[in-house]
Amino acid sequence: MTTNLHLLPLPVRLMNLAGRGIQRIGVQPIKLNVEGLLVKAATNTGLSDFGGDEFRKPLALLIEGLENEANLSTMGRLVARSDLVRTLENRLRMVDLFHQHPEILEQPIAPPIFVIGAPRTGTTIFHDLLAMDPGIRVPLSWETSYPLPPPETATFRTDPRIAQVQADLDRLDQLLPEFKKMHPMGAERAQECVAITSHDFASMIYQTQFEVSTYDRWVLAHDMRSALRWHRRFLQVLQWKAPRERWALKSPQHLWHIEHIHREYPDALFVQTHRDPVRVVVSISSLVAALRSLSSDRVSLPEIAEYYATALVQAFDNTMAYRRAGRLPANQVVDLYFQDFIKDPVGTVRRAYEHLGLDLSDQAASAMQAFIDDNPADKHGQHFYSFADTEMDEQEIRDRFRDYQTYFNVDEEAV
Repeated sequence: MTTNLHLLPLPVRLMNLAGRGIQRIGVQPIKLNVEGLLVKAATNTGLSDFGGDEFRKPLALLIEGLENEANLSTMGRLVARSDLVRTLENRLRMVDLFHQHPEILEQPIAPPIFVIGAPRTGTTIFHDLLAMDPGIRVPLSWETSYPLPPPETATFRTDPRIAQVQADLDRLDQLLPEFKKMHPMGAERAQECVAITSHDFASMIYQTQFEVSTYDRWVLAHDMRSALRWHRRFLQVLQWKAPRERWALKSPQHLWHIEHIHREYPDALFVQTHRDPVRVVVSISSLVAALRSLSSDRVSLPEIAEYYATALVQAFDNTMAYRRAGRLPANQVVDLYFQDFIKDPVGTVRRAYEHLGLDLSDQAASAMQAFIDDNPADKHGQHFYSFADTEMDEQEIRDRFRDYQTYFNVDEEAV
C-alpha cells in the first residue's frame, strides 16, 4: 500500500504540483547541499565557527538521503531546508556563546533521569508527568527549537519564543489535523533528546519526518560520542540561567545507544518502558506515515513498518546485551509497563521514584494528577490504526521480538 495517507490543504497540493512541473524541466529552486546550507546559516548569523567538523559527515548523509530516498515534495524541501538552516544557526550561536562565556561548559550536570523505551510505550506522557515535579527540569519544545539567548527563570513562561513555536505547531495542526490525536505537542511541553542531538546531526528525528533510511541506519550504529558532547553542552546552556535540581530527559533513540548514554552520564537513572512490540510497530508506523505525508510525494506504510520492526529488534538487542552483562546497576534502572501506567499513572511514577531512591512530594503528585485530568489520551480524538495496513504476518513479526518479550516479561496485546 503506497499512498499519501493524509490529504493536505488545497494550496499546499497546488504548490507541490507546481513544484513537480518546474522540476520536470530541470529546475530546482529549493536546493539542498551541505555548503549552501552552511553559507546560508553563516550569512544569517554573521558567524563562521561551527565548533568542529564531526557533524559534516552525518549532515552530508542526511542530505543525500533527502535528495535520493525521501521523494520530497516542494513543501518537504521547504520544511527540510528551513529546519536544517535553523539547526546550523543554533550551533553557530552556541559556539559563539561558549567563546564569550566558557564558564558555561564548567557547569556540572546532576545525575539526570533518562526515560527510554520504544516509541508509543508511554514515554511521552511519563516525561510530561516528570515535568510537573518542581525539582525537575525538562527541555521544552520552544527552548530546544530556539535555545539562544539562553532561557532565564524570570521570563521562562513569558519568553516571546513560546508564542513563535506555538504558532509553528498550530500551523502543523492545520496541515495535519490528525497528528495531534497521535502525538499532542505544545511549545511548553517536554521535548525529546532527538531535538538536541540533531545539532550534531546524529538524530532519529529526521527518519520520522522523511524517508532517509540509509542515514538513519548510520545513526543507529553510530558511537554518539560527539553528539552526546553536544547534548551535554545543550543542557548546560539551557540550565545556565534557568536551573533546577535535575534533568529528566527522554528519547526512544536511547534504546539503541544505552551504552553511550551511560558512558556520558555514568550516574544517570533510567526508566525503561515496555509494551507489546507488535502494537508498537503498528502505532509508530501509522504516526510516521502521517507525518511524512506532509513532506513526501510517496508514503508506504508497509515499508515504514518493516523498517521500524527491523530497527527495534536491533534496539532491544543492544539494550538487553548491556543489561544482561550487568553493566547498568540495578539501582539505576527501573522497568515500567504500559498497561500498568494506563491503569494508574501517578502510582506508576511513584513506584519508579521509590526504586530509584527519589522522593515524590505530595505537591508533585498532585500536579501530575492534574495534568492527567487535563490531558486525557483522547483529548483531541482517538488515534485509530490497523495491523492489516502493515501487510505483515503477525506470527513472523512476533517471532522476531520473542527474546525481548521473554527477557522483560512483556505481555502480548490484541492487534
